[in-house]
Amino acid sequence: MVGPPPGGNIASIGRLPDHEQRILDEVERALRRDRRLDRRLRTLRLRRCPDPARVAAYRPRTPTVLLLLAVAVTLMVVGIVTSAPGVIWAFAGVWPVTLFAVFRLLCRRTEG
Repeated sequence: MVGPPPGGNIASIGRLPDHEQRILDEVERALRRDRRLDRRLRTLRLRRCPDPARVAAYRPRTPTVLLLLAVAVTLMVVGIVTSAPGVIWAFAGVWPVTLFAVFRLLCRRTEG
């Protein structure tokens, strides 16, 4: 068995001493058991597309739906009055989200 190089620089050969490896293993085990950390790390992952299960499980609250409706109606009125393309595109982006939120809220209210 080969010992540490002269000068005691263990890190240069890529292997930790046994007591440091045990400490590192204990830290890793503790981090794996931490559910809050695991959840935070999962939410930081970047995804290319939204998770369909998460979108389907969306449960909007009444104030959120009312705010979306107010914004959509305001954009619709301003778009009709001004015919500004930016306002019309903003309405086109907000309206489907508003309809989905209203639909999910109504479904939740009728379930129970």
